[in-house]
Amino acid sequence: MKQPQRHFHQLFEQLGLANDAAGINKFILQHTPLSAEIRLADAPFWNAAQSAFLHEALLQDADWAVLVDQLSLAFRAEQIA
Repeated sequence: MKQPQRHFHQLFEQLGLANDAAGINKFILQHTPLSAEIRLADAPFWNAAQSAFLHEALLQDADWAVLVDQLSLAFRAEQIA
């Protein structure tokens, strides 16, 4: 059975955040760069439910995991130069 394909804006919706392009960009810019020593789910800007969702998505290698990894990279993009 094929898993549903998720989209980046759906991850933001799942996290209870603005999920339009402007809202996503604004959120990422507000919290970038995230130190490489901090796991995404442990970042101080998440509430408890958001943090738990991100931890679970990665722990269970859920269909959200790829998007969570992409989000993590987006917060660290400025450090990759």
